[in-house]
Amino acid sequence: MTPLGTPPTSARPAWRFANPADPERNSLPEVFASVRIPGPGASWLRRFLAFVGPGYMVSVGYMDPGNWATDLQGGAQFGYTLLAVIMLSNFMAILLQALSARLGIATGRDLAQACRDHFPPALNIVLWLACELAIIACDLAEVIGTAVALQLLFGLPLLAGTLISALDAFIVLLLMNRGFRYLEAFVIGLLTVIAVCFAVQVVAAQPPVAAVLRGFLPSSAIITNSQMLYIAIGIIGATVMPHNLYLHSSIVQTRAYDRTMPGRREAIRWATWDSTIALMLALFINAAILIVAAAAFHGNGHDGVAEIEDAYHLLSPVLGLGIASTLFALALLAAGTNSTITGTLAGQIIMEGFLRLQIPHWARRMLTRGLAIVPVIIMIVFYGNRGVGELLLASQVILSLQLPFAVIPLVIFVSDRHKMGAFTISRFMAMLSWLVALVIVLLNLKLLYDTLF
Repeated sequence: MTPLGTPPTSARPAWRFANPADPERNSLPEVFASVRIPGPGASWLRRFLAFVGPGYMVSVGYMDPGNWATDLQGGAQFGYTLLAVIMLSNFMAILLQALSARLGIATGRDLAQACRDHFPPALNIVLWLACELAIIACDLAEVIGTAVALQLLFGLPLLAGTLISALDAFIVLLLMNRGFRYLEAFVIGLLTVIAVCFAVQVVAAQPPVAAVLRGFLPSSAIITNSQMLYIAIGIIGATVMPHNLYLHSSIVQTRAYDRTMPGRREAIRWATWDSTIALMLALFINAAILIVAAAAFHGNGHDGVAEIEDAYHLLSPVLGLGIASTLFALALLAAGTNSTITGTLAGQIIMEGFLRLQIPHWARRMLTRGLAIVPVIIMIVFYGNRGVGELLLASQVILSLQLPFAVIPLVIFVSDRHKMGAFTISRFMAMLSWLVALVIVLLNLKLLYDTLF
């Protein structure tokens, strides 16, 4: 495949395993460059708004049901202290997602396509299998979150909620057929629901402002207290979802920006602003979960709250707001639904990028969702709610294992001048990126070790 980005700066091939004879394949071809960008005469605001969307779809992964337990537990046990960890982990995410958008725009490849064209075929098979396992694990967490939310809101048995969760596959198909902007609007709408639900709960909780602000300042207790450190590692370890890096590098290419040097430079700038602002919303959501848990449970005799169901049943009576628990469950349902949409796209991007294999979207969605639903059904039938909780924990362990396979190739690519040309990140940014990658990988390995041993 002919490189779509800036030409390499020397005779050495930029992409060692790219086959010039292969037909050029764009990422997500059915929506590639489908979102129109206003002309040069338009205001900067109109041009920026044309790029708004992908960042919010990516931010979904930072507030999915798999992240809620650590935020709840951290707030209930240690009050506002771990807000600093949430903020730090969010800044790491902002950096890595900016690198992902840069890769997609500068090279015309998503992360899966870049891996295919850089690494030998045997290694790509390993990377693809790891990605597929991570997608299934992430989908599993979303199935559980959706089923739990349906149980809390409507009293449905977990088994029924699990089966109903398969229907969201058709939402994705319907919206994709109408256009990518409709899909983005749906995601942003659900994110708004989540934000409003937690804003109401934060106001009802009436947390002391001074204590909240102090929580955003790093404390030595995070390091010296082993229990607090464990939860802090869990928060950071669950921050960057591997599939988000593949997803973002693809969906930024849905914009019809000029595939020229100035056009790509502008696209990178606006895409970075889009993801940064969206991830600040994710910071608010995660911080709000912890703040509500701290205000409602910490020091009130409920420090041991760690499960979503327990938080749901306690919120209304503790806060004195009858609708608080309902808002909590509604936000959980919106988060689970949103996460399945982005998981669908990531699965398609990974399969097409690594294997050049294109199957109908409904088949891809039902295959992934089926592989996630079956383990949940088995655990519900044989072990009940306790088994579902253990399965959710196992899914997070699998995601931790896969994370290095996404972060390390990304940093390698954006640091390589032969691939990125004028869009190569600076030496300082490369050092910072490697530091962030190292911290995330080490913390994930520590979390994995503590979980297994």
